[in-house]
Amino acid sequence: MKAEFKASEEVKYAVSQGKPVVALESTIISHGMPYPKNVETALEVEKIIRDKGAVPATTAIIGGVLTAGLSKDEIEYLGKEGQKVTKVSRRDIPVICARKMDGASTVATTMIIANMAGIKIFATGGIGGVHRGAETTFDISADLEELAQTPVNVVCAGAKAILDLPLTLEYLETRGVTVLGYQTDELPAFYTRKSGLSVDYRVDTAKELAQLIRTKETLGLKGGYLITNPIPEEYSMDPDVIQKAIDQAIEESKAQGIKGKATTPFLLARVAELTGGDSLASNIRLVYNNAALAAEMAVEYSNLLQNC
Repeated sequence: MKAEFKASEEVKYAVSQGKPVVALESTIISHGMPYPKNVETALEVEKIIRDKGAVPATTAIIGGVLTAGLSKDEIEYLGKEGQKVTKVSRRDIPVICARKMDGASTVATTMIIANMAGIKIFATGGIGGVHRGAETTFDISADLEELAQTPVNVVCAGAKAILDLPLTLEYLETRGVTVLGYQTDELPAFYTRKSGLSVDYRVDTAKELAQLIRTKETLGLKGGYLITNPIPEEYSMDPDVIQKAIDQAIEESKAQGIKGKATTPFLLARVAELTGGDSLASNIRLVYNNAALAAEMAVEYSNLLQNC
């Protein structure tokens, strides 16, 4: 294995034995939440996955090494350092590795690391997508391109609500990415359960999701599924309240000239402020919900492999 990549012994063993494993990103730790809530959330997500019978593999770049399966100390370090840690997407990987730096993995980078480790399922909060105004800025997340080419399947609560959801779906269709709705026909909108937009296919069980993943693999088709899982009803926010906060945050980001990779962390933090912390609480709960589903899928996928 290349010196620039390593997996923890637990992750390596689980993958080699066909055991259930779920990848996790680290941008949500360093850039998505304040300390110590970020570390508490990351460790709770790992616990949820373990309680469901799977192995968690939190990913990051540590000292220039792409790593699948962080230690508790490494998670604590990323949480304390926060935005001092570079947010890393595909384009940044070789530079961060060459310079022996630390990096927090975005959805795209987590998919890359997971694929190197042989992990097929990844849980996150929401994916990046087409930003509002992209028809003039061309601001489109690399997450969408990664979904089209890397065979890792992403469980999320939809694309982040700060994005242009209709254009995000159009882009995913163009790139051949199938959008699945877990027990829903409608695309969830991150903080809320509904967006008014349809998913490609509804799937009602974790077992069928695992079967779909296996079928795509046997057909030799590249890329992964996007599995959208609505936030639990009790944690869903009022659509009018969250939309008002998002609109205000976007206007403020434009006024301050915030662009590129700084946009999403700014918007999420500002929306949390404008909603009195309610959006952060919802964000945490949807991540827990996605981790639980991903672990159930990983167990079902492992069962399929054992029975082949």
